[in-house]
Amino acid sequence: MTGLAAAAVLPATPALADPDPSSETAATLAGRGLRTDPFTLGVASGDPDHGGFVIWTRLAQQPMAEDGLGGMPQRPFTVQWQIYADERARRVVRAGVAVAAPEWGHSVHVEVDSLPSDREYWYRFRVGPYVSPLGRARTAPHPLSYGGALSMAFVSCAQYEHGFFTSYRHLAAERPDLVLHLGDYQYEYTKNTYTIPGGNVRHHEGPETETLAGYRQRHAQYKSDPDLQAAHAASPWLVVWDDHELDNNWADEVPEKPEVPQPNFLSRREAAFRAYYENMPLRRTSIPRGIDMQLYRRVRWGRTATFHMLDTRQYRDDQGCGDGYRDCPAAVDPARSITGAEQEAWLLDGFRHSRAQWDILGQQVFFAQRDNNAGPAKVTSQDAWDGYVASRRRITQGWIDAEVRNAVVITGDVHAHWASDLKLDYDDPTGPSVGSELVATSISTGGDGADSDPATHPFLKINPHLKFYNNQRGYVLTKIERERMTADFKVVPRVQTPGSEVYTRATFVVEDRVPGVQQTYLRPLDPTLMAATEMTVEETVRLETERP
Repeated sequence: MTGLAAAAVLPATPALADPDPSSETAATLAGRGLRTDPFTLGVASGDPDHGGFVIWTRLAQQPMAEDGLGGMPQRPFTVQWQIYADERARRVVRAGVAVAAPEWGHSVHVEVDSLPSDREYWYRFRVGPYVSPLGRARTAPHPLSYGGALSMAFVSCAQYEHGFFTSYRHLAAERPDLVLHLGDYQYEYTKNTYTIPGGNVRHHEGPETETLAGYRQRHAQYKSDPDLQAAHAASPWLVVWDDHELDNNWADEVPEKPEVPQPNFLSRREAAFRAYYENMPLRRTSIPRGIDMQLYRRVRWGRTATFHMLDTRQYRDDQGCGDGYRDCPAAVDPARSITGAEQEAWLLDGFRHSRAQWDILGQQVFFAQRDNNAGPAKVTSQDAWDGYVASRRRITQGWIDAEVRNAVVITGDVHAHWASDLKLDYDDPTGPSVGSELVATSISTGGDGADSDPATHPFLKINPHLKFYNNQRGYVLTKIERERMTADFKVVPRVQTPGSEVYTRATFVVEDRVPGVQQTYLRPLDPTLMAATEMTVEETVRLETERP
């Protein structure tokens, strides 16, 4: 029995040591008063470095309580934690206590440090008589070491109502070293607002999320899903948000529909940020302060990779011509930015000082140009980097000037798998490739989707730097070595019913010092999973933009 499978029987394993009974904290913050298991939302780890990581849990006896308090008494609780060197939880290497306070939704964030580098660890929590599931974490290699090959997966867009989280279950079975979640971890809509053909397969509880209680309840509904819990327990995560953690297509202090008076939008933003921190394995540097939260950060995996985790929502200028596909003069305005000046300077400085084999930008929205018009007009998505052309060019020129060895952008948001070469000048298709982009489809958003022949997709014909497209659900699993980065585009063909299999639809490789993606495997088409008609430009745009 594996450690993850054994989580349900953990109370029968050796007990965690009691805190000092003479301690005032132990006496004041005992677990008395809990009537049911408070570890209903599972456990998680995140933000690893070469000496440690964050471990997380949140106490909730009744996760779906409308007041967002999880059925917990309005007082703090002492939570014990232990780190183990073995999956059977017998060799304790670190232990302590933390306080789960009601003002932070009874969440616990423990920053564990001073551990040996490049090793696996396991962890769990206890409060009163209750013991949490067991989670797996790991430390990164030493900054001067490459370590072994890095197994990294990335995911995006998990709309609870559109399908089951089968991809998370398969991801947990992969047990990667690291998982990157690139946004749309949860969706804000109330029941039957964002629907798929044939109707949603399950439903959100509560109204649209606008208050702290609402966001806490929605996070709890998602965290209650056993497949998501399994994925969190299997590997450490690096998380960044996109739009639905707050409001569809928001931009800095501007809501999706600024023409509609929303005097409470900033208080809504503050509530969403607070709930996001409470429910994610983030370090104290990301504790929100009012309407601001520091989420962009840099995580190093030895000398193999540096992950530049970006925030393209909190600091961007508002979309220039609305959110959809437009021929938009504002898109090329050099004064406009999707990152904001401070984050841009931080990123460019990171390029200049990087000594990593691979510099990976973990971010939200499509980076490469995607023109949907075969004619002279350039019609692109204004919610992506295409709406901030000068901003994209400055970032791209930045890694060129810094002589970054291998620049790879990884992306979510668009509910489809893509792979592409990156250019400095997309108007010159014969110009050199200067980087690579890999895009993960959704976990469930959009429902089952359909397979198609990527060679016939109209976007790939209009944009020769785009090399692959697939409109099914799944995730991307990568293997990062010194010589190459290999990306398997994993597909779960059905999410509207549970239990679907998973397979690799295509494999692409990025070779060391060879910018651009190279296809090495393509699974034959399955006619039973294909759409009735070939994908058109209009259909692709509709699938991306068909939101309330």
